[in-house]
Amino acid sequence: MSAPESPFPPRLLRTRLYEQVAGQISSWISDNGLGDGDKLPPERELAQRLGVSRATLSQALVALEVVGVVEVRHGDGTVVTAGHQTSSRIVEAIRSHADRLPEIIETRDALETKIASLAAARRTDDDLSRIDDALAFMAADIDAGGRGVEGDERFHGAVTAAAHSLLLARLMDEIGDLIKETRLESLGQPGRPQDSLAGHRAIAEAIRAGDPARAAEAMHAHVAMVSDVALLREQR
Repeated sequence: MSAPESPFPPRLLRTRLYEQVAGQISSWISDNGLGDGDKLPPERELAQRLGVSRATLSQALVALEVVGVVEVRHGDGTVVTAGHQTSSRIVEAIRSHADRLPEIIETRDALETKIASLAAARRTDDDLSRIDDALAFMAADIDAGGRGVEGDERFHGAVTAAAHSLLLARLMDEIGDLIKETRLESLGQPGRPQDSLAGHRAIAEAIRAGDPARAAEAMHAHVAMVSDVALLREQR
């Protein structure tokens, strides 16, 4: 009679390349005692040191920004915002973020599509002015070489206000930090800021025209574009 087989150990997770790079960067930050406000080397130099492409490095930096380790500042490079954390814990946080992205996107789609529809039906002239101001702010930032992160946040905030629904506004506020993650993720992709701005303009046009169905459709298309971020496409 053969002995019963012992169970196999748990399946190993394959570490994504950008996760490895993020771990290396976080270890370098810790080993060199870098803290809040200290700068990382320029991206080109950092990519050469690590032996990876600029695209992979950019993905790793965005992931580190999402979990609060660094901040990528236009005109100022990449700045450390949280030092002295173990690389394994940081990689675990990055992986956790990537795993919950689909659910965040689904929630955004459900809430913001409805919000856009209501905004088209309820917007006031003041609401339209705030939406236009947000679009102009985002366009100016992108033209200056930025990613338009703050302008993006202002735009979605203005659309939410235009819906004049206190409960929906509270729900959006509740998931604000999670939405910020998807915002950073999306706008960190090459060419994405301009695409996002174009999506915002389509939403604004539908709201201005007072067309709830078109506004909802434009918002749905915009959130669908956000869902196409690189970390969502990565497979284990």
